[in-house]
Amino acid sequence: MNRREALFATGALLAAAGTAQAADHSHHHHHEGAHPWQAVLDTAGICIEKGEVCLTHCIMLLGEGDKSMAACATSVREMLASCRALVSLAAAESKFAPRLAALCVDVCKACEAECKKHADKHKPCKECMESCAECAKACKAMVA
Repeated sequence: MNRREALFATGALLAAAGTAQAADHSHHHHHEGAHPWQAVLDTAGICIEKGEVCLTHCIMLLGEGDKSMAACATSVREMLASCRALVSLAAAESKFAPRLAALCVDVCKACEAECKKHADKHKPCKECMESCAECAKACKAMVA
């Protein structure tokens, strides 16, 4: 078998495997529609993104001697930990997700309140505050 024949044979095998996989795929059962926790997954993901930026900003300011950002950094760190855990449990539709979502309401509200103190002066704090408000709202809706 020369190189051209080997390449042709490999291509034919890959094409056949793709066709077989596509045919087999039709037999899988997938959830239809949106994930039941989609709003929480979306808002918690944004909260994590905005929180990382806010925490970095707080650390930078703390490094410059602005101790007023310490409480903000602490609340953001707590929010990040709880939202990361929530994303994992909610994505898995864990039986523990509702209890963690209820806790995240409190953690996000606390972070929102702390960031609000700096929102007029610091854009990362304002964006974190807003994302925490949305995440708390989505979490509350899931546990209501």
